[in-house]
Amino acid sequence: MRFVSWNVNGIRACKTKGFDDFFKSVDADIFAVQETKMQEGQADLEIEGYNRYMNSAEKKGYSGTLIYSKEKPINVTYGIDGEKYNDEGRVITLEFDKFYFITAYVPNAQEELKRLDYRMQFEDDMRSYLSNLKKDKPIIYTGDLNVAHNPIDLKNPESNTHNPGFSFEERDKFSTLLSAGFTDTYRFLYPNRVEYSWWSYRFHAREKNIGWRIDYFIVSDDIKGKVKDSKILSDIYGSDHCPVLLELDI
Repeated sequence: MRFVSWNVNGIRACKTKGFDDFFKSVDADIFAVQETKMQEGQADLEIEGYNRYMNSAEKKGYSGTLIYSKEKPINVTYGIDGEKYNDEGRVITLEFDKFYFITAYVPNAQEELKRLDYRMQFEDDMRSYLSNLKKDKPIIYTGDLNVAHNPIDLKNPESNTHNPGFSFEERDKFSTLLSAGFTDTYRFLYPNRVEYSWWSYRFHAREKNIGWRIDYFIVSDDIKGKVKDSKILSDIYGSDHCPVLLELDI
């Protein structure tokens, strides 16, 4: 199966920059979107051949997640445990016969780490949630996880050590998640490869490839051997993030 995830930084804007063409060409079985920045009814998001599930933030023009799936899931859950973080539209879970598919737009710790406590609670809640789900069946977890795990995952680690997305606290939480029985599929296949999935709009960062790898496909360890490929599609534009792709034999 083919899975794609993309932080579009506003889906209405991204649809004017090639989203629909890319969506059609990539032909994903499941396509996850983060940072939709819209409520239901603000745009036509239906795509023929796909079931659509959307979790919008209460605040207009902020956050939000969306999943398109060719196959109709057994069950759909919005938020962690069906309740937490729905005010910001952070999480959607689709349950299928053989696996759970979860997308998240993980909260940014913000400047001077002023939202770090909120972020840390989210990480603990998500790890507990995923750990409970994987007792039932395998997990595919994807999205903008808003952390560069190791120095190889961003261009300038030294100057970003205490910045949001590369703080010791956030990186440690990511390590704790992996140690709970999960695998970063890209780094599993490509331990030394340097590629990024997000670039600032400032200072021509993308042209200079001054970026961060903060978009992931994570799987539970019981299916890591089924991973065929995990790609960063850095040639796709339309957002300050690029899509990531997972090929999985499941």
